Amino acid sequence: MTLSSPSSHLPRIQIAPNGPEFSRVVLGLWRLADWRMSPQERVSFLKQALDLGITTIDQADIYGDYQSETLLGEALQLAPELRHQFQFVSKCGIKLISAARPAHGIQHYDTSRAHIIASAENSLRAMQIEQLDLLLIHRPDPLMNADEMADAFDSLQRSGKVRHFGVSNFTLSQFELLASRFPLVTNQVELSLLHLNPLHDGTLDLCQRLRIAPMIWSALGGGDLFRASAATDPQVVRVREVLSALSAELNLPASTIALSWILQHPSRPLVLTGSGRVAALQEAALACQHTLSREHWFRLWCASAGKGVD
Repeated sequence: MTLSSPSSHLPRIQIAPNGPEFSRVVLGLWRLADWRMSPQERVSFLKQALDLGITTIDQADIYGDYQSETLLGEALQLAPELRHQFQFVSKCGIKLISAARPAHGIQHYDTSRAHIIASAENSLRAMQIEQLDLLLIHRPDPLMNADEMADAFDSLQRSGKVRHFGVSNFTLSQFELLASRFPLVTNQVELSLLHLNPLHDGTLDLCQRLRIAPMIWSALGGGDLFRASAATDPQVVRVREVLSALSAELNLPASTIALSWILQHPSRPLVLTGSGRVAALQEAALACQHTLSREHWFRLWCASAGKGVD
């Protein structure tokens, strides 16, 4: 299948009433350490993403065993002009057992004021940037103190180190608790044709009500939509069958259709990529240019759910 060149002017949206403006496709770098790119190859990859109109980067302190942000920072040091062309997102709140963090005796969550501030400052140093556009709390912490977290957010914002704040993988009640103390601009959640929960558990309803755009991770089912090892899963088989038929009918890559299906939701989701292949970025960017008919959209929903609508 021959891809038409995606426009270099991908849609950018303000993700909350007083929030930042991000590209609808976000460059996810959680696997950056696995791609074994040289610093110059990382620079080239970032520039090719920019050429496609992908201007937002998603990171986290723990990615690549605490190495991914440093690898990005090395590339930005080689091409400092890129610092002003991207928006930077990072996450904190998980402590991994790692040689890079020998003081951690057990994997656990930490959303204390001290840890949030220290993590944000570490991310800035590692990426060699002066400000994060968005800092997310990576996972809900049973011990999270909303007042203490809000105090950390306020301190980082007043110091100019972080512009905006959000969460990742939070339930409705967890989101509403923290949002009652400090303005949040997004909830980064898992959604794909293999994981429909946010469509029906109120997560995306809350985003619409608050007019905040969710950020979507694992938008291609963690690769299971196309991985041979998942071919015996009944849900995967059903979804692949419909994706294949629509791909032939619409003359589009199956991955583009799967991402278009997400982007079409009225909560205005942003989708994160997870690949080091430029072709995968092109297919993701192409998804912003195509809208599925309602019948096509529901054919995919029905295939995933394993049933028709009531």
